[in-house]
Amino acid sequence: MTDVFHDTISGDRGLHIEEPLIFEQDSPGALGVDWPQVEARPDRLGGLAREGAIGLPSLAEPTVVRHYTRLSQKNYGIDTGLFPLGSCTMKHNPRLNERLARLPGFADIHPLQPESSVQGALRLCRELQRWLMALTGMPCVALTPGAGAHGELCGMMAIRTALDARGEESAARRRVLVPDSAHGTNPATAAALGFQVVSIPEDARGRVDLARFEALLEGGIAAVMLTNPNTCGVFENDIRRIADAVHEAGGYFYCDGANFNAIVGRVRPGDLGIDAMHINLHKTFSTPHGGGGPGAGPVVFSEALAAYAPVPRIVEEDGLLRLEEINGAALGRMKAFHGQMGMFVRALAYLMSHGSDGLRQVSGDAVLNANYLLRRLEGPAMHEALFDDRLLRDSGVTTLDIAKAMIDEGLHPMTVYFPLVVHGAMLVEPTETETRASLDRFTAIMRGLAKRAKAGAALSEAPHHAPRRRLDETRAARRPVLRWQPPGDAKRDVPGV
Repeated sequence: MTDVFHDTISGDRGLHIEEPLIFEQDSPGALGVDWPQVEARPDRLGGLAREGAIGLPSLAEPTVVRHYTRLSQKNYGIDTGLFPLGSCTMKHNPRLNERLARLPGFADIHPLQPESSVQGALRLCRELQRWLMALTGMPCVALTPGAGAHGELCGMMAIRTALDARGEESAARRRVLVPDSAHGTNPATAAALGFQVVSIPEDARGRVDLARFEALLEGGIAAVMLTNPNTCGVFENDIRRIADAVHEAGGYFYCDGANFNAIVGRVRPGDLGIDAMHINLHKTFSTPHGGGGPGAGPVVFSEALAAYAPVPRIVEEDGLLRLEEINGAALGRMKAFHGQMGMFVRALAYLMSHGSDGLRQVSGDAVLNANYLLRRLEGPAMHEALFDDRLLRDSGVTTLDIAKAMIDEGLHPMTVYFPLVVHGAMLVEPTETETRASLDRFTAIMRGLAKRAKAGAALSEAPHHAPRRRLDETRAARRPVLRWQPPGDAKRDVPGV
């Protein structure tokens, strides 16, 4: 096959061009490079050498470029339009930061270079640490964790190490309290470390039920894991009381920093009694999400946990910076190397270009935009707007129908069915980088969809105009197809796609 073979799917709802898989465009003999002939060599694999072809397609360079370009044109990203995923903080990534991350000395260094040859990179890491400690009011920060969930693991490992150092291994010191509205990674992280997860119910305001929380402290706990602002989009205004009660019970306070964008420059987590908190650089400090590069989830620690932070740590001796690999109290290493240099460059560029006053405006504008949406669509919020499906139930239209119909309107859907404590939840986070015109367009589309739903419009078949129609998600989960095989050749060894 070549790149000219494209199936056309037509119908009363429009015309779609079907892009073949890269494997389906295989053209034996076509290559973008000329490989030299290699002489046969003795078997050095102990009889484990592959007997057949690896199964990768042969393609000319133009075919490859056109294939991936066409795929990119079917994609939706933050550079395409509003990305309203709640609790994800999908803000614009400034192009200046991208250019700085590619400067020689940052983009081309190797983690095993001599420390004397990367002093500038280490100083940049130290400067980023200084900013993060100043903004959080915490005395220590570990840059190693590679993402938010990895940061959670790091923080909870430090708590477990501190408890072990105290010699407290009772059953009570293995209980971790987690609100019902928490991100799923919170209870998963605690359970992975051997803790017993105990749920804390929400009150009618969408905040922690204090009376029931305090009752759960009896007998002692290891920690509480709390997101603030929480996933219902409201600030836990009793957070200081919660922190004091946890500490009095002998436990530690872990804060999920996923929503730090709502309070950065205005509230220092350290002043709230927090002992550990991860920071998603791809959220608050605008490094790319997902395919834009590897993640980074630095963790800040209070004085009570600073000694247990992981190695390596950046220290200065005789005017030179080095990575300290051994520290007796440390929990150990989180991964092989120190972190993601490209993300550190982008985050520091974002911090320095905004300054402390600009960061304060960032959080203020993020909260303002969320409340603007809510006022247009009804209700109060912090940095994200949470809706339920109560107005849709009589029409037979579901939250999923609304999300799929948004695709036909040129919008990416919001986060749906989360947090779990809200029936049919639709969680929207516009961030501070959206204009009023963008928000007005979003609210107009949402009002239009609600009106159509109430009028009995059939939204259950949406989307109609996307490259892919609605999938059977239940079947995909229960009977996943994880690899492609050519028709009539089920035994051929082909990598999954």
